[in-house]
Amino acid sequence: MTELEVARHSLQIDPHLHIWGWEVVVYLFLGGMAAGAMVLTSLLSRAPLSRNARWLGFLAPVLVSAGMGALFLDLAHKVHVWRFYLAFKVTSPMSWGSWILLLVYPATLLFALALLDEDQLGWLQGQLRRVPLGNRIAALLPAARSLALAHLPRLRQVHLGLGVALGIYTGILLSTLGARALWNSALLGPLFLASGLSAGAALLRLLPLSSEERSAAARWDLWAIGAEVVLLVLVFVGLGTQGAAGAQGLHLIMGGRFTALFWSFVVGAGLLLPLLFELLEHRLDLRPSALVPAFVLLGGFALRWVFVMGGQAH
Repeated sequence: MTELEVARHSLQIDPHLHIWGWEVVVYLFLGGMAAGAMVLTSLLSRAPLSRNARWLGFLAPVLVSAGMGALFLDLAHKVHVWRFYLAFKVTSPMSWGSWILLLVYPATLLFALALLDEDQLGWLQGQLRRVPLGNRIAALLPAARSLALAHLPRLRQVHLGLGVALGIYTGILLSTLGARALWNSALLGPLFLASGLSAGAALLRLLPLSSEERSAAARWDLWAIGAEVVLLVLVFVGLGTQGAAGAQGLHLIMGGRFTALFWSFVVGAGLLLPLLFELLEHRLDLRPSALVPAFVLLGGFALRWVFVMGGQAH
């Protein structure tokens, strides 16, 4: 029996064994946050928005672009990235994800333009004219905004649906790789969606929105945190029923190398402390603190770090 068969490592036979690193964690975190921002902006837009909130539609494309930039760094053959869009494979989660990410751009940009008022549109056109080719883009904005406003109810539904699809996809990307016990759960899609909604709500709470809009984001964050706790428990129960492989995956966060990180940052800082502080703020009518959403964002990033790295550790 060769060394490759025993340890899957040989400097002569298998010198470039690649694993997912921090780039994939950042991609999943920013993608989930973008999904949460899309869903929550769609819900907020059903009521009159404050002036600052009218810019929220641009959050998702910025976050998705930053996440895809991190993912691009992880690609082994970067010049061939365009090949993702030469075909669509129904059974491939990466194919679904590639096309979802592509559709996010026109949907979010049209929706963002629909939320702007005339003065904000004029300011945006002025900023675009300062960059190369900006004049041509600026000239197209009024027509694009008129088109978006004419179909705003349907566009809002598409925007909301793509946000949900993007959030679930970030978990399904892992769950389809069933050879890894920590990833072998259909609940990762809903779990990452709930975490993304929580992260999106936390991001909104850090922005200069109206008190009513930040209060709405805080309520959504509470619901998302509650759903995240329930889903985490169900994922652990599922691991406990998978025999030796599941027990090995569960051990990583119940006594193994990721135990301290998971319970300190994911559960403690990311779930329990925000839940406690938000309940106290509500009960005692305290002024909202930026510390709570910062903890939520830290916990959301730690969740993805534990699952991505932990899934490759056994």
